[in-house]
Amino acid sequence: MKRRYLKSRDFNGLHIRRDRASDEQIEAAVELVEAGLVQVVGQDDYMNIHIRPWPSRRTPVKQMEELRELSREDYGVALYPMPKAMKGVKLPKRYENAPFARAMARGRSTLEVAFFSMDVLEGYRNDARFRFGMSDFGINFWLTDEAHDAEDHSDKDSVSLVHLGFAYDMRKHDPDDPESPIVRRVAAFYGDLKDLTPEHQQRWASYQVSDDGVAPHPVWFASQMGKWPDGVGPFERLTQELKNINRLFENVWGVPLFMTDEALDDFGWLLRADQREWDHFIHSLDKLLSDNINGSALDKVGVAKKNAAGQQLGTLVRLELFMTTNHVDTEKAKWALAPLSEVRTARQKPAHSLRTNVTDGTFVRKQMRLMHDVDEVLINIRQWLASHPRNRDWTDPLSGLKDYPI
Repeated sequence: MKRRYLKSRDFNGLHIRRDRASDEQIEAAVELVEAGLVQVVGQDDYMNIHIRPWPSRRTPVKQMEELRELSREDYGVALYPMPKAMKGVKLPKRYENAPFARAMARGRSTLEVAFFSMDVLEGYRNDARFRFGMSDFGINFWLTDEAHDAEDHSDKDSVSLVHLGFAYDMRKHDPDDPESPIVRRVAAFYGDLKDLTPEHQQRWASYQVSDDGVAPHPVWFASQMGKWPDGVGPFERLTQELKNINRLFENVWGVPLFMTDEALDDFGWLLRADQREWDHFIHSLDKLLSDNINGSALDKVGVAKKNAAGQQLGTLVRLELFMTTNHVDTEKAKWALAPLSEVRTARQKPAHSLRTNVTDGTFVRKQMRLMHDVDEVLINIRQWLASHPRNRDWTDPLSGLKDYPI
C-alpha cells in the first residue's frame, strides 16, 4: 500500500470495494486501522473518498465498522497510511527538496491547513509577472500567460495558489484595549502547497509559523468546504456601498456620484504592519473616496465650485455643501464626512514629511477601525439617498448579511 500511495502524485489512497476484496483483505485493513497505521475515508468523511481531507474525525471503531459493513453495492472506501505508518519509510528522491509534498508523503492530509507570516505574499504582489488578487477573507495569485510565454521564463516560477485564506491569532487581543494586537496570518492547504515547484515550496516553508493559537477565518474556511458566505468584509462592503450610492444618485440626478466603484486587485489588508504599507493603503483608499468624487455630478446638481472669497472648493467640501443644502444638518454632515477627511489628511502627510519606516503591531486594528468608520460614512450617505422618493423601490443587495470587521 505504501508503494502505491507514494507512486500517486495526488496521494489518492487505496480504493477498497466489497466486490473486489476478500474477507481476509477486509480484516487485514481492520487490523491496520486498529493499530493506528491506516485511516479509512468514506463518503461520510468527505464527498470524494480519493482525497484524505484531514485526520479522521471518526473513532477507529467507527472506521472499522464501516469496513466490515461494506456491501457489494457500495462505492467503497479509501485507505490512507497515517504518519505512524510512514515513519522511517524511504521516500522517492522527488520529495527531497519539496517540503510540503514530503509532508503529504509522510501522512499529512490534503485539507490540513498550514500557516504563514503575511510577508510571504509580498514577492508575488510586487512581481509584475503575477496576477495578484485579494478579498476580505482570502488571496489568490498566478503567473500570467504573458510571463509564462516570455523568452526568459523559468519553469520554477510556474506556480499559482488560488485557495489561500487569512487566519488570526487573537490570544493577545483585548477588545477594550486599543493597543492590544491582532496578528494576521496566511492559511494554505497542504494539498495546494504540494503542487508548488520545489523552489517555491522551500520559499513558503521559510515563512511557515506555528499553528498554536491560530485559526482560519471562518468565512474563508466555510467557503472552501462549499458553504455560501453568511456575510461580507469591510472591503466588499466599501465597493458595494459605492455601487449603491451611484445607483441611488443616478436614479435622482442621472449621473453617478463616484467615478468608479471598483478597487484595484491588491487593495485590501496590509501584508506587512509598517509605515510604508500603511501609506500605500491610505493613498489607495483616498483615491476611492475624495479623489473619486465626480465633480461633474456636483456641477449638475448645482453645487458651487468656489466660496464667497473666490477660493476653489475641494470635493469633500462640495459634497458637504450638497448635503447641507438637501436637508442634512450641518453638524451631522461634518460628523458623517469626518473619516473621509481623516483619510485625506493622512494621505497628505507622507508627501510633506520624511518618516521612518517604524513597525507598528497595532496596524491590523488601526486599519480595521478606519475601514469600519469609512464604511459607516458610506452607509449613512446611502441611507440618506435611499430616503428620496425616487428611490422608494430600491433594495440593498447585501441586506441580511453579517458584517465581519476583519
